[in-house]
Parts: sequence; structure tokens; C-alpha cells
Amino acid sequence: MTEQNLNLIDEVKRRRTFAIISHPDAGKTTLTEKFLLYGGAIREAGSVKSRRSQKHAVSDWMEIEKQRGISVASSVLQFEYNNFCINILDTPGHQDFSEDTYRTLMAADCAVMVIDSAKGVEEQTKKLFHVCKMRGIPIFTFINKMDRQGKDPFELLEDIENVLGIRSCPVNWPIGSGKEFRGVFNRHKNQIELFDDGNHGQSIANSITGEVTDEKFNTLLGDALHSKLLEDIELLDIAGDNFDLDKILNGELSPVFFGSALTNFGVEPFLESFLEITPPPMPRSSNLGDIDPNSDNFSGFIFKIQANMDKAHRDRIAFLRICSGKFEKGMAVNHVQRNKKIKLSQPQQFVAQDRVIIDTAYPGDIIGIHDPGIFNIGDTLSEKQSKLEYTGIPQFAPEHFARISTKNALKRKQFVKGITQLAEEGAIQVFKQPNFGMEELIVGVVGVLQFEVLEYRLKQEYGVDMLMNSLPYRYVRWIENDISKSGKLSMPMDTLLVEDKNRNPVVLFQNEWSIRHFIERNEHLSLRETSL
Repeated sequence: MTEQNLNLIDEVKRRRTFAIISHPDAGKTTLTEKFLLYGGAIREAGSVKSRRSQKHAVSDWMEIEKQRGISVASSVLQFEYNNFCINILDTPGHQDFSEDTYRTLMAADCAVMVIDSAKGVEEQTKKLFHVCKMRGIPIFTFINKMDRQGKDPFELLEDIENVLGIRSCPVNWPIGSGKEFRGVFNRHKNQIELFDDGNHGQSIANSITGEVTDEKFNTLLGDALHSKLLEDIELLDIAGDNFDLDKILNGELSPVFFGSALTNFGVEPFLESFLEITPPPMPRSSNLGDIDPNSDNFSGFIFKIQANMDKAHRDRIAFLRICSGKFEKGMAVNHVQRNKKIKLSQPQQFVAQDRVIIDTAYPGDIIGIHDPGIFNIGDTLSEKQSKLEYTGIPQFAPEHFARISTKNALKRKQFVKGITQLAEEGAIQVFKQPNFGMEELIVGVVGVLQFEVLEYRLKQEYGVDMLMNSLPYRYVRWIENDISKSGKLSMPMDTLLVEDKNRNPVVLFQNEWSIRHFIERNEHLSLRETSL
């Protein structure tokens, strides 16, 4: 085996690539921030909603995110910790941006599910969990906000198992809760880990560790907390699920960790255990079978496109998940879908919007490449295999529609450019009525909050003020037939015929009844729920 191959294998082994998912406000972005703190990527953490600090979370780079205190776009973050190279995909928690999250999960090898200790498993968490379950990826659970009054830890475990249908295995156990939350008992190391508050969570928390039977913990915790901990440990040993690595890696068992991202309690023990348990990048399915990450053929796929990350340059970045082989700056690769050779000359890696030009990258890494308008979500890049295609990324049917135009006709060019680029990111889908110009378009989105983001970004990034009128349609169907050859369409009053970006005929419907009515009146046509 050559030295180059050994180097590739070693680099793959130390990679960890995971997404963080949760319901809004469970503390996902704060936890991401604390990982960066412990990895040395930042010196001081700024919680999204911290009253003690005016700093904004590093992973929330879009101005609207800082104003609203929510994540509306997936962030990509890379840092080193204990000789691991970690790629974090921080996803939006709000359901209106779930499509971005679904696509991002395609690039992750495993997921960290953050749960609010006071609320347990919430609706959006269920949806995201089921996407992870469908992919069969390992799911790790971090029960957050133990420094606030919440549900009993045993009740939270029962909630995970009953609501999500997955068994759980606590790797650590909380000592107290709310104001009495002092730390955790590490079941793997069989030791107590008590923490200070790390300057209200802005710096690394110091810890006191030792065996549970050590008499100093009687004094530090008090008799009541110490006795309760001993009882809980005994109950877990008797009644709890045993740690089973195979079941974890198959997505059948979720290791559970307790802590507080805000105060840093339990964050570093979680990070250390997580990195030990999680696998490095695994083979990826493709039309040519499973692709080994240690293959000498460089390959990867585009899972996200983001315009205007750099206000000074107004550029577009395509996010590429590397699946196999070694990436080298300036290399020529096959763009499989376009059947053409392209050169990757300015590859970048990220800590939120901060970028650095890199020379090399390996499977598991997420890199950004300049997009002059040639990439689409789901595209495959491959150095040697021009026919290789990774499994496609689904596009979700929009559920909300609005007619939009620019207030200022002189801004038409900027309006069209902005809409086109934002549509290519995948957050919106654009339709137009046949024989209408581009002055007035119809936009479809999965969640209504995306309209607000669209309006904001058109204004801030393209200097365009938008006029918007909501439309009553809730369903979209693509017509499979060539309607120019299939006779006249019979359109019910509550439907609208439009074209998608590829000029394919699409019908918008207000309700399911109108879909059935349309089919009855146009029996010669076939409808499809998604675009090809």
C-alpha cells in the first residue's frame, strides 16, 4: 500500500461529519457554539439569546438570523478536537425551513438530536428524527437545559422511546436539575463530573471528577443529591438498556447525554464520548453500488447552494460533501450531470461565514466551491468515473404560494437575478404563467416564513423591494403528458396552470377535492406530485 493511500486512510479515520437537529429553541445552535469553544475555534461563546452577551452565535451568519434569534439556513462548521477533524452541519429548527434540513441530512453520517428537558420530544423533532431513521444513520441524543426546571430524567427517556419508537441508553446521568443541577455521572468512566459555570457559559467550564463512592461528593453534593444519584444509578443498571455499539450504528439504539449547553455542563464529556462512538465516513450508495471512502477516485455531491455569503463579492457557493478519494486544489473533475470537465480552483472551508482557501480535503469534509451557475442540488462530481451518480436529493412540493413582482420596474434585472439565484439554493420554487413575462412570478415555498426571508434577502442582497400577494393554492401537481399534443385542458375555476423553471406544465390546486375534479375532467392526463 502506498504512502498516499495510508495517508488517505488515516485522514478518513479521524473525520466525523454530523448534523444537529431539534425543535426550534431547544438549544441546538448554542450547543454548536460550545463545540467550537471546546475545539478552540472561538475564544468566547455568544448564545443566540444570551442576555449576558451581545455576541451572536457564530453559526448564525445571516443578518435576519441575528435579528430574529433563529436559524433559517444550514451552516457548515469545521474544527479540530483531540486529533479529530469535525464537520458540523447546523440546521434550521423552524419547520418552515425543514426542506433545507432534509437536504443537509443527506450529507451527514450521523445526527445529534437536541431535546429541551422541559418539553421533551416536540413535533418538529419527530419529523427530523424520522428522516434520520429512513436513512438508517446513528442518532445521538443530548437532553439540554438541565439547568432549568424540567421533566424527570426517567420520564424523558420514556418520552423518547414512546414518541420516537427508539430505545435509549443513558451514557451519563444528571446530578440534580434546575438550580440544583451540579453535573453528571459518567456511566462509561464510572465517575462523577461536577462543573463550574464557565463565566456564565462563555468560557470552558472547569470540572471536579472522582468515583461516586468518594466521600468528598457527600460534602459537595449534600446527602440528598448524593443518595438520589446512587438510587438512580442502581435503577439504570437493573432496568435500563445496555450499551450496544452495533445497535447504535444501525440507528436502533440512541445513546443519551444530559447537560446544559448554556452553562457548558456536560458538553465536553458528550463531545468526547460522541467522537469515540461515532464511525468515520462510511461507504455511500450510488448507481454503481457502494463507494468506499478510501477509493483513489475523488468524488462527492452538491447538497446546498448559497448565494451572497460574502456581501463584498455577491458570489454563489456550492457546498460539496466529499465521499471518496483525496481532494486537491485545482484538480479537474467530471461534472456528471452536465457531462463536462471543470476545474476546482478556489476550494474553501467554513466557520459560519468565515472562509479559508484550502489545498486538500478528505472524505467527510464539506467544502465550498465557486458556482458560476453550473451546479444544481444533487449534482455529482467525480475525478475518474464520469458515470458515477450519488443517490438524488429529494425536492419537496411547496405548500404556500404568492404572486410577486418588483415595486420599481427599473429594478427588473436585479429582481430576476435575485429570484433565479435564490431558487437555485432550493429554498423557493419559481413558476410563471404561460405567455407571461418575468415581470410577475409565482413563488412556492414549504413554509410561510420563507416568504419573509425572501423579501428580506431581495432587499438586502439585491436592492429590490418586492410586492407580494398571497394565493389560495395549497397543492401542486406536474402534468406528465405533452399538453400541446393531448387536446384542450379543462381547468376548474379554483385551479391555475403555470410552468416551472424548465417550462414543464404544472397545475396549482386549492384543495384535494379540486385535484380529483381536475382528474375527472382530464382523464387523458397523468399527474405527478414532484418534479423530475
